[in-house]
Amino acid sequence: MNKAEKSEQFDLEALRKQVSDIHRRDEGVDETVQPEPINAYARQIAEQFSTGNRSPAIIIGQFRLFEFASQFLVGLLAFLIWPGNGGETLAGRAIAAIVVAALLVSALQTADTYSIPALRARMRLLPRVLAVWASVFLIVTAASVLSGNIGWAQPQAYLAWFIAGAIVLLAARLLTAYGIRNWSRNGIMERRAVIVGGGAPAKELIRILEQQPDNDIRICGIFDDRGEKRSPIMVAGYPKLGTVAELVEFVRITRIDMLIISLPLSAEARILQLLKKLWVLPVDIRLAAHANRLRFRPRAYSHIGSVPMLDIFNKPIRDWDSVAKRCFDIVFTLLALALLWPIMLATAIAIKVTSKGPVFFMQNRHGFNNEIIRIFKFRSMYADKGDPTGRAAVTKGDPRVTPVGRFIRKSSIDELPQLFNVLKGDISLVGPRPHAILAQAKDRLFGDVVEGYFARHRVKPGVTGWAQINGWRGEVDHDDKIKFRTAYDLYYIENWSLWFDLKILFLTPFRLFNTENAY
Repeated sequence: MNKAEKSEQFDLEALRKQVSDIHRRDEGVDETVQPEPINAYARQIAEQFSTGNRSPAIIIGQFRLFEFASQFLVGLLAFLIWPGNGGETLAGRAIAAIVVAALLVSALQTADTYSIPALRARMRLLPRVLAVWASVFLIVTAASVLSGNIGWAQPQAYLAWFIAGAIVLLAARLLTAYGIRNWSRNGIMERRAVIVGGGAPAKELIRILEQQPDNDIRICGIFDDRGEKRSPIMVAGYPKLGTVAELVEFVRITRIDMLIISLPLSAEARILQLLKKLWVLPVDIRLAAHANRLRFRPRAYSHIGSVPMLDIFNKPIRDWDSVAKRCFDIVFTLLALALLWPIMLATAIAIKVTSKGPVFFMQNRHGFNNEIIRIFKFRSMYADKGDPTGRAAVTKGDPRVTPVGRFIRKSSIDELPQLFNVLKGDISLVGPRPHAILAQAKDRLFGDVVEGYFARHRVKPGVTGWAQINGWRGEVDHDDKIKFRTAYDLYYIENWSLWFDLKILFLTPFRLFNTENAY
């Protein structure tokens, strides 16, 4: 069977289903690759990309908001400076300005002027932007005249509004084009990608990406398990930094946006093997389809410039979703602190009065992308018997727990100081619970028990979560408990929405009455 015939057998939906089934299994050991320490050269490269970058989607969204707000303000200022014959009120102009600004942003979106290539184009798209502005302004003005909201006696005021709006619109576009070009040169605004798989396919992919006129992809390196005969140490000027096992650690210490698998579709088994190792990472995973003869429907692809990609996994809670979730966290955390501070104060006093030692207990736990974070809790154990590692789980009747500690653990009051972790940005209000680094089920680490356990860390952990709402909290004395907890956490990640967060937050106080496994 030749290569083309094998390619025809590739089934994209079947591959996606196989990958999705990875995190629904409840038997067997963890097949995901364990991260290995990266070599010195790869670490040196990683340090160059350890700082965050600006998401193009966020920049575009912010620019839309700016254009809406600026055009609204221009309309009001034009009225205050050139009020015409006094036949129009400030409230009437405000309504007209809102309509003009909203229609303008919608029309500019339809005209495809809200994209990174369009915003960095400088002069090329300015005639289109001016034509859209003129069309929207004339339509709204004519509608206002015909409806009797304004009269023909004040054309000077509206002409001033039109000219001022055009000047602001063009100036903003020119300045934004300059800013985007500058950010791109300095690496502030880019999508950072790692290519998985070397050789000729990777070389061809790199060449095509480099030829894109408005390419915002920064290739950070190549990772491949194959030896030098099949995968050279240098491909199209980019170094091979290590194996796939090292890639996992590389992504966890850098700010990478995308993994691009550069393998032919006929290598389905190899692709699936890679995905089993890489899906735990909080990045987009794309399969390059530029060199494959098999073609799917256009909507099956995303594109980087003109390069077709098959979307295998998307980074969860990204761009504006992450902004919305952060706003949600801050608002509801401040509300919770305003309501719960008497309970927290009383708990602190009770701990201090009944046992020696500090009020708070701090423990290292896994956070987003396996980062180590320090979690605040009310101290529930005797100060000389605490376990910062979390290796020895608290059991029923545990002598290490104080009388006050027993009550606050059952009621989950000991978790309330984590609200300050939320304000710091270490965790969210809702998400997979952060586990201690050495937490175990019997004598095995959680990551050794559950396949894909570390995929829980693709989002920030939370004070409460979907697993806890469904009763999976407290002691983990059996493998099934951490397996089911992980399954619920992964369901939450795949189905996240603000309404889902609100539902979990609302149910949390009621489900705390179930103290069966809380000791």
